[in-house]
Amino acid sequence: MRIGMQMSYSGGFAATADRIADFEAAGLEAVFVGEAYSYDAVSQLGYLAARTTTVELVSGILNVYSRTPALLAMTAAGLDYVSGGRFTLGVGASGPQVVEGFHGVPYTAPLATTREVVEICRTVWRRESLQFDGEHFHVPLDREHGGTGLGKPLKLINKPIRDRVPMVLAAMGPKNVALAAELFEAWEPLFFFPEGSSAAFAEALAAGTAKRDPSLGALQVVADTQLLITDDPEAEAQALQQVRSHLALYVGGMGAQGRNFYNDLVGRYGFEAAAAQVQELYLQGRKREAEAALPEELVRGVCLVGSRARVAERVQAFAEAGVSMVNAQMLGRDHAAQVRSVAVLKELVS
Repeated sequence: MRIGMQMSYSGGFAATADRIADFEAAGLEAVFVGEAYSYDAVSQLGYLAARTTTVELVSGILNVYSRTPALLAMTAAGLDYVSGGRFTLGVGASGPQVVEGFHGVPYTAPLATTREVVEICRTVWRRESLQFDGEHFHVPLDREHGGTGLGKPLKLINKPIRDRVPMVLAAMGPKNVALAAELFEAWEPLFFFPEGSSAAFAEALAAGTAKRDPSLGALQVVADTQLLITDDPEAEAQALQQVRSHLALYVGGMGAQGRNFYNDLVGRYGFEAAAAQVQELYLQGRKREAEAALPEELVRGVCLVGSRARVAERVQAFAEAGVSMVNAQMLGRDHAAQVRSVAVLKELVS
């Protein structure tokens, strides 16, 4: 199992980036840079490419709506070039709150849009003339679809380092998970709960895998989590409260009732009643009560927090559920504690 780290997109990026060599030395193997409605991830990934030597750099994630597919492909090829072949393009549909609320573009047909983005990106990386007539994208854009008719098929000027940059899809819903298993090198589920993963994902993964091109290799599973390995009960309690607060925000506050993907996922894990209660409380503004309503089994189950022995048990559970990389948000009081956690985790997964 490999170790990745999720960089914060809301603050603290520069301080962590300037100390990234410490994490590399401790055994970190990948860095994920998110992008919600924050600073863009691409400029920060370029900065990391210059400050690192070995870690894989991953966009975690770029949404498939706010950039054209060709621009996503150009960006990925450029980041792969400046990093010496260390980039992975992480994409996802995001949600209407961000796509429509911040970017002002319609949040429509996420599955079909993502499928077309993948095909266009791989065409660009192969340096083939880009001609695509899909349901959502038409390249070159002709008069029939609102263009001038002057566009000509073009191919990428530069020769990419790799003719297929690896791609990871962030997905939770069954149809999106199946799409990841069919078309992507890797799949990134948020709030991965090993004990409930089969009930939540097995059917979708099997459906997608049945259509998978063997040249893609086995699907890699990148599980988002939080990390702190400590014997200090107070530090452990504080870290678990951070996990609980983060989980409650998503399960309770991301989207309206009936349109919350994270709430649906927790229900599929077997906590349907708790998920409904958390959402009801959170949307009423009773955030602390919503956090308290989260089952302890779920809170501890989705994270790597606690003593070495406890975390070793969770690592084993993640591995048995098919996880090939943990993408950890680093918890802890200081940089040194976070680096120590990575070093101990490296020993546990080796």
